[in-house]
Amino acid sequence: MVTAAISLIDVLLRPPLLTELGGGDLTRILRQARHAGLLGFIEARVDPEKVSGKLADHLLGARIHADYNKQTIAWECKRLAAALKPMPGPVILLKGAAYKALDLGLAQGRLASDVDLLVPKRDLGLAERLLLNAGWSHMKADEYDQHYYREWMHELPPLRHIERGTVVDLHHGILPPTARLKPDPAQLISAARPIAGSPFFTLSPEDSVLHRAVHLFFDGELANSLRELVDIGELLSAFAQEQQFEQRLVSRAGELGVSRPLYYAIHFCSELLQSDIARSIATGLHATAPAFPSRQLILAMMRAQLIPADPDHTGSLRRIAANLLYLRSHWQRMPPLMLARHLVTQIRRRGGIKPG
Repeated sequence: MVTAAISLIDVLLRPPLLTELGGGDLTRILRQARHAGLLGFIEARVDPEKVSGKLADHLLGARIHADYNKQTIAWECKRLAAALKPMPGPVILLKGAAYKALDLGLAQGRLASDVDLLVPKRDLGLAERLLLNAGWSHMKADEYDQHYYREWMHELPPLRHIERGTVVDLHHGILPPTARLKPDPAQLISAARPIAGSPFFTLSPEDSVLHRAVHLFFDGELANSLRELVDIGELLSAFAQEQQFEQRLVSRAGELGVSRPLYYAIHFCSELLQSDIARSIATGLHATAPAFPSRQLILAMMRAQLIPADPDHTGSLRRIAANLLYLRSHWQRMPPLMLARHLVTQIRRRGGIKPG
């Protein structure tokens, strides 16, 4: 039995440690893992022969959930492949659906809430029509939301299937065109690789890592921040054996103009996940680090979000960090005047300001 207090990150680094916990420690770690979307990931890395009692019930539930999710995503990809068969250009799977289609190790136990697709912008209208004809419908019917997504975002409003309830996010880039960083979608698409035995493509190894880094450390995706970081760490491990992967990753980040998000991703993969690969990559990123004062502030705020907290008691400092990072993400997405109009509109829609 473990006596010293341990963290969820300790368990992620050594999953069998979970079987040595008991009482309040076990309850705390299970709640944190479930809240972070990582219980299935841990379950897939624990020997079931060494699990008993209530822990066995929790892990069995996580396994059943993950298996069902895997089947659901696989079936949805088949339906999407049929619906999008007339597409003239590549259709690229992103994130969880891509990891499952590639059968990467990180897909074991990982849950995917929807299917993310990337297509050339010229094919976006056709892809939308094909999906609407095949039973998907817009989740956001509000006129402002439709305008916001179509004019300013890198994706269309989410589409939900009218019978199965599954959700598709249809992208034409990985960041809004108004964002301060402007990775060229055409470069991502031209480097995409076909998935064996599938009509879909996937991002190149380097671009897969960079997409996750941008999503977490620039785009303000905070809800599953630790899981996102684990994704990045697992992708680094999965692709480490590719020829000159580390050098290609750093070089590609420079080409796409996303070296700063990669810097933060590598920093925390090294600090929190103890990744030797990240430590090796870090040597090529020193020149991309921000200036000292802002670097320390951003690292502190991000650390507050990445380190798991009690789901019921997040703490005031953690909430402040989350709000500041949320504002930072919007500041980086939009020019000041556009951001001000958007925030005022959002406040009015929530009843905070009465017009006139």
